[in-house]
Amino acid sequence: MNKFTIKLFATLRERAHAAELTREFPDGTTVGEIWRHLVGEFPALGGHHNSVGFAVNQEYVDESFKPRMGDEIAFIPPVSGGTDTPAYVGKITIARHPIDLAALEREVADPAAGAIVSFTGTTRRDNAGRVVIRLEYEAYEPMALSEMRKLAAEAGARWKIVRIAIAHRIGVVEIGETSVAIAVSAAHRAEAFEACRFAIDRLKEIVPIWKKEHFEGGEVWIGCQTSHPPALE
Repeated sequence: MNKFTIKLFATLRERAHAAELTREFPDGTTVGEIWRHLVGEFPALGGHHNSVGFAVNQEYVDESFKPRMGDEIAFIPPVSGGTDTPAYVGKITIARHPIDLAALEREVADPAAGAIVSFTGTTRRDNAGRVVIRLEYEAYEPMALSEMRKLAAEAGARWKIVRIAIAHRIGVVEIGETSVAIAVSAAHRAEAFEACRFAIDRLKEIVPIWKKEHFEGGEVWIGCQTSHPPALE
Protein backbone atom coordinates (compact mmCIF):
# COMPACT_ATOMS: atom_id res chain seq x y z
CA MET A 1 0.00 0.00 0.00
CA ASN A 2 1.18 3.52 -0.83
CA LYS A 3 0.36 6.51 1.35
CA PHE A 4 -0.52 9.80 -0.36
CA THR A 5 -1.24 13.37 0.70
CA ILE A 6 -4.33 14.62 -1.13
CA LYS A 7 -5.13 18.33 -1.43
CA LEU A 8 -8.57 19.77 -2.15
CA PHE A 9 -9.42 23.37 -2.99
CA ALA A 10 -12.35 25.77 -3.19
CA THR A 11 -15.62 23.92 -3.86
CA LEU A 12 -13.99 20.52 -3.39
CA ARG A 13 -12.58 21.55 0.00
CA GLU A 14 -15.96 22.80 1.14
CA ARG A 15 -17.83 19.71 -0.07
CA ALA A 16 -15.40 17.29 1.59
CA HIS A 17 -15.01 19.54 4.67
CA ALA A 18 -11.25 19.02 4.41
CA ALA A 19 -8.36 20.80 2.72
CA GLU A 20 -5.94 17.90 3.04
CA LEU A 21 -6.37 14.15 3.38
CA THR A 22 -4.02 11.22 3.85
CA ARG A 23 -5.08 7.98 2.19
CA GLU A 24 -3.49 4.64 1.28
CA PHE A 25 -3.97 2.87 -2.06
CA PRO A 26 -2.44 -0.22 -3.69
CA ASP A 27 0.60 0.19 -5.90
CA GLY A 28 -0.42 1.04 -9.46
CA THR A 29 -3.59 2.92 -8.53
CA THR A 30 -4.24 5.82 -10.94
CA VAL A 31 -5.23 9.33 -9.93
CA GLY A 32 -8.54 8.77 -11.71
CA GLU A 33 -9.23 5.75 -9.51
CA ILE A 34 -8.25 7.76 -6.42
CA TRP A 35 -10.68 10.49 -7.43
CA ARG A 36 -13.49 7.99 -7.90
CA HIS A 37 -12.71 6.54 -4.46
CA LEU A 38 -13.02 10.02 -2.93
CA VAL A 39 -16.34 10.59 -4.66
CA GLY A 40 -17.54 7.36 -3.03
CA GLU A 41 -16.25 8.56 0.33
CA PHE A 42 -17.61 12.09 -0.12
CA PRO A 43 -20.65 11.88 -2.43
CA ALA A 44 -20.94 15.68 -2.55
CA LEU A 45 -17.82 15.72 -4.73
CA GLY A 46 -19.69 13.88 -7.47
CA GLY A 47 -21.35 17.04 -8.68
CA HIS A 48 -18.21 17.91 -10.64
CA HIS A 49 -18.40 14.73 -12.74
CA ASN A 50 -15.50 14.77 -15.25
CA SER A 51 -14.58 18.43 -14.87
CA VAL A 52 -11.98 18.00 -12.13
CA GLY A 53 -8.30 18.29 -13.06
CA PHE A 54 -5.50 16.19 -11.60
CA ALA A 55 -2.05 17.28 -10.43
CA VAL A 56 0.80 15.32 -8.89
CA ASN A 57 3.66 17.16 -7.23
CA GLN A 58 2.33 20.45 -8.66
CA GLU A 59 2.23 19.29 -12.29
CA TYR A 60 -0.88 18.54 -14.33
CA VAL A 61 -1.35 14.85 -15.17
CA ASP A 62 -4.10 12.85 -16.85
CA GLU A 63 -6.34 10.40 -15.03
CA SER A 64 -4.23 7.38 -16.02
CA PHE A 65 -1.17 8.67 -14.16
CA LYS A 66 0.03 6.34 -11.38
CA PRO A 67 1.49 8.28 -8.43
CA ARG A 68 4.22 6.82 -6.27
CA MET A 69 4.59 6.55 -2.50
CA GLY A 70 4.83 9.98 -0.91
CA ASP A 71 3.54 11.93 -3.91
CA GLU A 72 1.30 14.93 -3.30
CA ILE A 73 -1.94 14.65 -5.24
CA ALA A 74 -4.16 17.65 -5.87
CA PHE A 75 -7.61 17.72 -7.38
CA ILE A 76 -8.25 20.94 -9.26
CA PRO A 77 -11.88 22.12 -9.35
CA PRO A 78 -13.19 23.91 -12.42
CA VAL A 79 -12.99 27.65 -11.86
CA SER A 80 -13.62 30.76 -14.14
CA GLY A 81 8.34 23.39 -11.94
CA GLY A 82 11.83 22.92 -11.42
CA THR A 83 13.03 24.33 -14.75
CA ASP A 84 15.17 27.38 -15.38
CA THR A 85 13.25 30.62 -15.78
CA PRO A 86 14.17 32.81 -18.78
CA ALA A 87 15.84 36.12 -17.96
CA TYR A 88 12.87 38.08 -19.31
CA VAL A 89 10.56 36.64 -16.62
CA GLY A 90 10.44 39.14 -13.78
CA LYS A 91 8.71 38.91 -10.41
CA ILE A 92 5.85 36.43 -10.24
CA THR A 93 3.99 36.79 -6.95
CA ILE A 94 0.92 35.70 -5.04
CA ALA A 95 0.19 37.75 -1.94
CA ARG A 96 -2.53 38.95 0.40
CA HIS A 97 -1.49 42.60 0.38
CA PRO A 98 -2.64 45.14 -2.25
CA ILE A 99 -0.90 45.06 -5.62
CA ASP A 100 1.39 48.00 -6.45
CA LEU A 101 0.97 48.43 -10.21
CA ALA A 102 3.61 51.17 -10.40
CA ALA A 103 6.14 48.82 -8.80
CA LEU A 104 5.18 46.09 -11.26
CA GLU A 105 5.75 48.47 -14.18
CA ARG A 106 9.12 49.49 -12.73
CA GLU A 107 10.00 45.80 -12.59
CA VAL A 108 9.69 45.51 -16.38
CA ALA A 109 11.20 48.89 -17.28
CA ASP A 110 14.37 48.60 -19.36
CA PRO A 111 16.40 50.82 -21.71
CA ALA A 112 15.68 48.32 -24.50
CA ALA A 113 11.93 48.75 -24.08
CA GLY A 114 10.00 51.25 -26.17
CA ALA A 115 6.62 50.24 -24.72
CA ILE A 116 5.19 49.00 -21.42
CA VAL A 117 1.68 47.55 -21.42
CA SER A 118 -0.08 46.66 -18.19
CA PHE A 119 -3.36 44.98 -17.34
CA THR A 120 -5.22 45.20 -14.06
CA GLY A 121 -8.24 43.16 -13.06
CA THR A 122 -10.39 44.84 -10.43
CA THR A 123 -13.38 43.82 -8.35
CA ARG A 124 -16.56 45.30 -9.78
CA ARG A 125 -19.77 45.92 -7.88
CA ASP A 126 -22.27 44.34 -10.30
CA ASN A 127 -22.16 40.85 -11.79
CA ALA A 128 -24.93 38.75 -13.38
CA GLY A 129 -27.58 41.00 -11.88
CA ARG A 130 -26.16 40.66 -8.37
CA VAL A 131 -24.70 43.38 -6.15
CA VAL A 132 -21.23 42.14 -5.26
CA ILE A 133 -19.93 42.88 -1.77
CA ARG A 134 -16.39 41.49 -2.16
CA LEU A 135 -14.40 38.70 -3.77
CA GLU A 136 -12.30 36.08 -2.04
CA TYR A 137 -9.47 34.23 -3.81
CA GLU A 138 -7.93 30.88 -2.94
CA ALA A 139 -4.86 29.33 -4.58
CA TYR A 140 -2.82 26.17 -4.69
CA GLU A 141 0.14 28.48 -4.27
CA PRO A 142 3.19 26.37 -5.24
CA MET A 143 1.52 25.09 -8.40
CA ALA A 144 -0.03 28.48 -9.20
CA LEU A 145 3.38 30.16 -9.07
CA SER A 146 4.87 27.41 -11.23
CA GLU A 147 2.13 27.75 -13.85
CA MET A 148 2.42 31.55 -13.83
CA ARG A 149 6.15 31.30 -14.52
CA LYS A 150 5.47 28.87 -17.36
CA LEU A 151 2.92 31.13 -19.04
CA ALA A 152 5.27 34.09 -18.65
CA ALA A 153 8.02 32.07 -20.35
CA GLU A 154 5.57 31.07 -23.09
CA ALA A 155 4.67 34.72 -23.69
CA GLY A 156 8.34 35.50 -24.23
CA ALA A 157 8.74 32.54 -26.54
CA ARG A 158 5.85 33.75 -28.71
CA TRP A 159 6.64 37.47 -28.83
CA LYS A 160 9.88 39.43 -28.65
CA ILE A 161 9.42 41.00 -25.22
CA VAL A 162 11.96 42.53 -22.89
CA ARG A 163 10.40 41.59 -19.55
CA ILE A 164 7.15 40.38 -17.97
CA ALA A 165 5.90 40.46 -14.36
CA ILE A 166 2.69 39.15 -12.80
CA ALA A 167 1.05 39.64 -9.41
CA HIS A 168 -2.12 38.02 -8.06
CA ARG A 169 -4.02 38.61 -4.83
CA ILE A 170 -5.45 35.91 -2.60
CA GLY A 171 -7.76 36.35 0.34
CA VAL A 172 -10.43 39.06 0.45
CA VAL A 173 -10.39 41.68 -2.32
CA GLU A 174 -12.78 44.57 -1.77
CA ILE A 175 -14.77 46.39 -4.47
CA GLY A 176 -12.50 48.53 -6.65
CA GLU A 177 -9.30 46.80 -5.56
CA THR A 178 -6.93 45.02 -7.93
CA SER A 179 -6.95 41.22 -7.90
CA VAL A 180 -4.45 40.58 -10.70
CA ALA A 181 -1.94 42.70 -12.59
CA ILE A 182 0.41 41.98 -15.48
CA ALA A 183 3.10 44.25 -16.93
CA VAL A 184 4.98 43.57 -20.16
CA SER A 185 7.74 45.60 -21.81
CA ALA A 186 8.92 45.25 -25.40
CA ALA A 187 10.78 47.21 -28.01
CA HIS A 188 7.49 47.84 -29.84
CA ARG A 189 3.92 48.24 -28.59
CA ALA A 190 2.41 45.46 -30.73
CA GLU A 191 4.46 42.74 -29.03
CA ALA A 192 3.76 44.20 -25.58
CA PHE A 193 -0.01 44.31 -26.20
CA GLU A 194 -0.16 40.77 -27.62
CA ALA A 195 1.98 39.22 -24.89
CA CYS A 196 0.01 40.95 -22.13
CA ARG A 197 -3.32 39.77 -23.52
CA PHE A 198 -2.00 36.22 -23.94
CA ALA A 199 -0.74 36.21 -20.34
CA ILE A 200 -4.05 37.17 -18.73
CA ASP A 201 -6.06 34.84 -20.96
CA ARG A 202 -3.71 31.94 -20.29
CA LEU A 203 -3.64 32.68 -16.56
CA LYS A 204 -7.41 32.34 -16.42
CA GLU A 205 -7.22 29.03 -18.31
CA ILE A 206 -4.59 27.08 -16.37
CA VAL A 207 -3.55 28.67 -13.08
CA PRO A 208 -5.14 27.04 -10.00
CA ILE A 209 -6.60 30.15 -8.40
CA TRP A 210 -10.30 30.23 -7.50
CA LYS A 211 -12.66 33.10 -6.87
CA LYS A 212 -15.63 33.21 -4.51
CA GLU A 213 -18.10 36.01 -5.06
CA HIS A 214 -19.85 37.34 -1.96
CA PHE A 215 -23.02 39.19 -2.92
CA GLU A 216 -26.13 40.51 -1.24
CA GLY A 217 -27.98 37.39 -0.14
CA GLY A 218 -25.35 34.74 -0.71
CA GLU A 219 -22.03 33.59 -2.13
CA VAL A 220 -20.89 31.49 -5.09
CA TRP A 221 -17.66 30.20 -6.62
CA ILE A 222 -17.06 31.88 -9.98
CA GLY A 223 -15.31 29.97 -12.75
CA CYS A 224 -12.19 31.18 -14.48
CA GLN A 225 -9.49 28.54 -14.65
CA THR A 226 -10.18 25.24 -16.40
CA SER A 227 -9.83 21.76 -14.99
CA HIS A 228 -7.37 20.66 -17.69
CA PRO A 229 -5.10 23.08 -19.55
CA PRO A 230 -6.13 23.47 -23.19
CA ALA A 231 -3.52 22.82 -25.84
CA LEU A 232 -1.53 25.77 -27.06
CA GLU A 233 -2.00 26.62 -30.72
